[in-house]
Amino acid sequence: MSAAGEGGDKRRISSVLFVCGMNAIRSPMAEALARSLLPQSVYVASAGVRDGQRDPFVDSVLAEKGLSLGDRRPQRLEDLEDSYFDLIVTMAPEAHHAVLDATGTASVDVEFWPMPDPSVATGSREQILEAYRAVCSRIDDHIRKRLLQDQATPAAPKD
Repeated sequence: MSAAGEGGDKRRISSVLFVCGMNAIRSPMAEALARSLLPQSVYVASAGVRDGQRDPFVDSVLAEKGLSLGDRRPQRLEDLEDSYFDLIVTMAPEAHHAVLDATGTASVDVEFWPMPDPSVATGSREQILEAYRAVCSRIDDHIRKRLLQDQATPAAPKD
């Protein structure tokens, strides 16, 4: 398994799972952003380690980017229909530990992209939205640097 910042395995990613605490903020943002940036051939999903409720600030921030979660509802890691991914990106310490425990010796890359929880922001609606925008921007940067770069790198020739 590779850690964030180590470069990881440079094989082409065909599936990625984003995991956070409740699949309410960071991981659904990452899923929506990745779906908009990556080729349609890349399977993208997200989940949480605990039950969560949809966060309306996420919908607002994604709408500013022309994106939507549609009717999607938060889901837990154990509720996923598909359990094999080339890469699992965790976005909270709790999610990272849960994913490492769940994957055990499975052949999957797990990367930790620590992201702040914008739901702890206080102040006016605009100040709270700014905290969500900042997290969304950080996630977007990580996806572009890590996943888009992988898509542009040609697959290694087979012997």
